Amino acid sequence: MTRLSRRAGLLTTVTVLGTALGSVAAMGTATAATAQLNGEWAPFTRCPVSAPAMLAADGLAQTPQCVVSTSAGGSIKLGNTTVTTGRTDLQMGVVQNSDGTSTVVAPSAGAIIADSATVPGGLLGLMCPSNVPAITAICEQITNSSLNKITATVESVGAPTDFDQTAGIVTGEPIVAIPVRIHLQNPFLGSNCYIGTKSSPIVLRPKNLNYPEFGMTFFKGDGTLADDGDMSRINLTGATQNDSTFAVPGASGCGLGLFGLIDAAVNLKTGLPSAAGKNSITLNDTQTSLAGLNAPGTVVPDAGKVLARNWNSAVK
Repeated sequence: MTRLSRRAGLLTTVTVLGTALGSVAAMGTATAATAQLNGEWAPFTRCPVSAPAMLAADGLAQTPQCVVSTSAGGSIKLGNTTVTTGRTDLQMGVVQNSDGTSTVVAPSAGAIIADSATVPGGLLGLMCPSNVPAITAICEQITNSSLNKITATVESVGAPTDFDQTAGIVTGEPIVAIPVRIHLQNPFLGSNCYIGTKSSPIVLRPKNLNYPEFGMTFFKGDGTLADDGDMSRINLTGATQNDSTFAVPGASGCGLGLFGLIDAAVNLKTGLPSAAGKNSITLNDTQTSLAGLNAPGTVVPDAGKVLARNWNSAVK
């Protein structure tokens, strides 16, 4: 690759750094099929390269990239409840449009996967004690850890929106808006207990609290490192990210036919719904990578197809 074409590729990639996403905290476990990939492709296990919008990117009006952002751990505060989170993994495709806007393409199973976490205090801490007889009866039955334990799972409810083109490399600016809901799971809560819904989600807008470290590699389509490779990968590492601007709706759908009594008990004890400014999320040591073609203009109109072919060539 010539110095001129390398520079063109670098400029193309830096243009879309703002799409490097901060990972969002998750309480619980979500499952999705993932691939294993070689070399520099290794982190991009769920990039939706076969999605129509990605395949249609021509390399001129639209440029396709794969994005992954992870966090080793952090915390999330919803109302009166704070939960320590484990590892989170946010992946998606991004189509960079020639007018400066970006379009997110989420994986079919959702953008977020996270380690399991347990709500502190369990059911006793979430809704007990109570002066409602039906709730008191439940509280009196919680005599072992299996009945008391509550797990919580963050679920994507729609594709992220509202990208800022430069927020990924600066501080204090929201990077992206990510709508989620939290599934609370316990035998007494039933199977449809959520904080947030598809129509009224929690919307997270993470931003960097410190500048991430910048790194860049070049590689061949199959993931092999190579200075003359036609792919590049940008790495933004070590940033702490935070959002304290989101509102949290009340829990709903909880309980086994008790006509909203458990919803009310959970909301009363946890202080939900909770207005913007009373909740927060912190992600420690975020690791964000973006991969794309160095010179997408040289493969017009097939940039999306070339990206997909390269990604698939790296699958083990």
